[in-house]
Amino acid sequence: MLNEYRYQGVTVSGKGVQGVVVAKNKPKAKKIIKTLAEKHKLKINSILAKKIFLYYVKMPNGKRIKGRQAAYTKGEVARALAAIGYKNAKIEPTIIDIKLKPPFASILMFVNLSSFLLKEKMSYDKILRMLADEETNLTLKETLKKIESELKKGKEGTEVFARYQDVFGRFPAYMLGLATKSGNMAEVYEATAKFMEREAEYKKSLRQALMMPAFTVLAMTGAVLYYVIKIFPETAKMFLRFDIDLPPMTAATLDISDYFATNWWWMALLILIPGIIVFLWWRTPKGMIWRDRFLIKLPIIGHLLHKSNIEIFFRVFSAIYSGAENNIETLTASAEACRNKFIEEGVKEVAIPLMLKDGMSLVPALARAEVFNQSTLSRLKTGTESGNILQSAQQISTFYEKETTYKMENIIQSIQVFVGLFIAIVITMLTIVSSEVAMISPNTPGM
Repeated sequence: MLNEYRYQGVTVSGKGVQGVVVAKNKPKAKKIIKTLAEKHKLKINSILAKKIFLYYVKMPNGKRIKGRQAAYTKGEVARALAAIGYKNAKIEPTIIDIKLKPPFASILMFVNLSSFLLKEKMSYDKILRMLADEETNLTLKETLKKIESELKKGKEGTEVFARYQDVFGRFPAYMLGLATKSGNMAEVYEATAKFMEREAEYKKSLRQALMMPAFTVLAMTGAVLYYVIKIFPETAKMFLRFDIDLPPMTAATLDISDYFATNWWWMALLILIPGIIVFLWWRTPKGMIWRDRFLIKLPIIGHLLHKSNIEIFFRVFSAIYSGAENNIETLTASAEACRNKFIEEGVKEVAIPLMLKDGMSLVPALARAEVFNQSTLSRLKTGTESGNILQSAQQISTFYEKETTYKMENIIQSIQVFVGLFIAIVITMLTIVSSEVAMISPNTPGM
């Protein structure tokens, strides 16, 4: 979470100066302040972090009131309370002030309610004040109060919301800031809420379609290996001690168990090391591009993931197209929001340079990027030719939303069936092997 840090110092002429910087922690704040001091030749005397103070006020009727106030020093809180008539307040700093990111549901509720109230013609400052009072999450409550205060001071909305990207998320913060200078705040807020909902659904579908089946199969494989290596030999080798012949499947399973027990370490490394390397590589810029390109090339589900990315791209595009200062800003924000680094690279590294340097129009530039399917490009071309590209973007996002939602549900159900079938086959095979052990009989004396 971002925090405010106030620095005080003097110029070379001895004049006192004071300023505020925003950073994630004090070391980063010191680095920013050091750069400012070197640039303006300042001598920094103090750096104070803004923190939360708890105060207790006794009312004339004897009732005690507890409150929270953000300030740099205890004295600032005391002076603020004295100014409204509370001179004997008990003030103490919070010992532990952990600022956790608000849950997604709280952010989405704020955006949806703001959209509704804006449509009801309520002023934005009143909306922020009312929703802050009703909010139960302390981080979001304090953030909304700060936003209201900063906007009242005349600060630019995009700058204010950009400071709270870690609270709202990067792209919701960008679009909410953009809404403050657009003429259709309610529509931008509504589009932002839809974007957040669809992004959450995309992540949920990705987990259900890929991660959960992979985890289930991995867990099942681990359980089978434990049974084969640890549990099964304890029973089967008991018969060998009595020189009892083992049936074919039991003997083969025991051989496999002995092989795994002897060679498990290098087999585990053979799987673990490449897995770690791939995981770490996927966290690099080139690795993320390769990963996202690989995902959309997957059989069965890949084309739906691709269409989901395209849907989010054009949902953001249509939301900020009229509010952004130029098409390049709109394309850049949409590419960064679509949650696919392969598409983002194609738009930012191929399409946008072609538009800026060569003067190429939008659709041919996007076609050269080779990150959109032909159906999308054709619909977009129709929109540019008719002079209504915004409507085309909205139609693309709406169509792909309906298509991917319906088809993804069917695919997830099919994957769950196959995973269930895999588990059933494994359990059946284990049952057959175990049943064979139960049928072993000792050799007849004299045979």
